[in-house]
Amino acid sequence: MADAAQPASRNASSIDVVLFDYGQVLSTPPDPRAWSRMQTITGLSNAKLYEAYWRFRHDYDRDTLNGIAYWHEVARHAGVSVAAEQVEALMGADADLWTQPNTPMITWAGQLQRAGIRTAILSNIGDAMAERLSARLTWLKAFELCIWSYGLRLAKPEAEIFLETAEMLNTTPSRILFIDDKEENVAGARAIGMQAIHYGVHVEFLREMRERGFTSLLDVSA
Repeated sequence: MADAAQPASRNASSIDVVLFDYGQVLSTPPDPRAWSRMQTITGLSNAKLYEAYWRFRHDYDRDTLNGIAYWHEVARHAGVSVAAEQVEALMGADADLWTQPNTPMITWAGQLQRAGIRTAILSNIGDAMAERLSARLTWLKAFELCIWSYGLRLAKPEAEIFLETAEMLNTTPSRILFIDDKEENVAGARAIGMQAIHYGVHVEFLREMRERGFTSLLDVSA
């Protein structure tokens, strides 16, 4: 297993695939309007919904819980119950929470694709969420692969999900540039040898890309 430190000598010519996280990389932070709808559906306070929503999210992402079971667990933990129609509404609102586009990153991904540079997505995501995103977001079809964690029954930052992703992309980890909004996922990717960059503030991401020698990927044109 490679050391977590990133070599400074890497550049765009060493990259076969640009691998994107989805949430808060290709999408914006959660939409507060959708979150308010989930509060209305459940009758929960912001604090109670937040705690229960995230408590079971890793199990949802790993397919330990499917979408229906996840929302029943969220409700049970928060001390409420939800009917089937409420669960369906919650799954729809949950998708709305994460479908606001991060336009600069989607635009850049499209530029890479038109220039013939391979792109893919690796995202921690549950079954109901993935189904809804795939149905709504036609631009996802332009990515070579959309690897949703529930399908592998793994989740970032587990080493196995990064290794399986490299195998699915038929390239070595060191030739993948991975972009994620969570530092622990960036560290997990680096630990198995991927090139990885944290995404938070867009201008800071651009600066790090240039500092790391990936300017030609940023400036690519079809």
